[in-house]
Amino acid sequence: MMESLQNKIDFALVIAVRHANPNGDPLNGNRPRETYEGYGEISDVCLKRKIRNRMMDLGAKVFVQSDDRCNDGLRSLKDRVEACPELAAAQKAKDRDQYTQVACSQWLDVRSFGQVFAFKDGKEGVSVGVRGPVSIHPAFSVDPIHIDSLQITKSVNSVTGDKKSSDTMGMKHRVDFALYTTFGSINCQLAEKTGFTKEDAQLIKQALRTLFENDASSARPEGSMEVLRLYWWEHNCKSGQYPSAKVHRLLKVEKKVDLPQDIQDYDISCGELPGLPVEVYEG
Repeated sequence: MMESLQNKIDFALVIAVRHANPNGDPLNGNRPRETYEGYGEISDVCLKRKIRNRMMDLGAKVFVQSDDRCNDGLRSLKDRVEACPELAAAQKAKDRDQYTQVACSQWLDVRSFGQVFAFKDGKEGVSVGVRGPVSIHPAFSVDPIHIDSLQITKSVNSVTGDKKSSDTMGMKHRVDFALYTTFGSINCQLAEKTGFTKEDAQLIKQALRTLFENDASSARPEGSMEVLRLYWWEHNCKSGQYPSAKVHRLLKVEKKVDLPQDIQDYDISCGELPGLPVEVYEG
């Protein structure tokens, strides 16, 4: 049996965006998300979706699968629960601890991010909350972003008709160029409860390093989203030598020109804390 994580981990990610929509806002015409101050944002939910997709690419079992990436033939979370006889037995016995243990052993994303199981089967229902050890912040751009909006048309009939339909107008939005940063941590106390292991942490690291592989779309063409740097700090104890906020502040991304247009227009550096080594992965 693999041992649960024994050393707290902090990490930071620097992401480059070129002519892409990193995370559309459905409440704002699918324009790239931005704060009231004009800084770009990628939600933590969006980042976790990409991490889950990479988990699946790397061979891990995942509970929360998107419809277009489903690899087990099960079309809903309820179906996925019902396909696991061990969970059905734990639910019938009304054993929440056993239910949590089975769910965490089955799916990597559950023992990583946690999950709320709230399903009803007839009169018998289950509501089990699992807190995961891996937390990740939303990503924010280093500087306010500039968004280009393009009008697009569709000039082909969606269905057969008597005559050609009129051109359908639409809008497409993209960020010209920006650097985003995000931060995260892996908590050892919660890792013990979910069974999250050191091997799982290595898989999370690999997923972060390759976050945008197999993620291309019309809004994010191949090569338009890039992980520039991954900083990975492994503490020498469970509670951590330093608070996560202090570790995250070691990352510095500063522009060298007034209007940055490329990666070379930024200076990316990382400070040091005594006794806390950092692994740096580029490109």
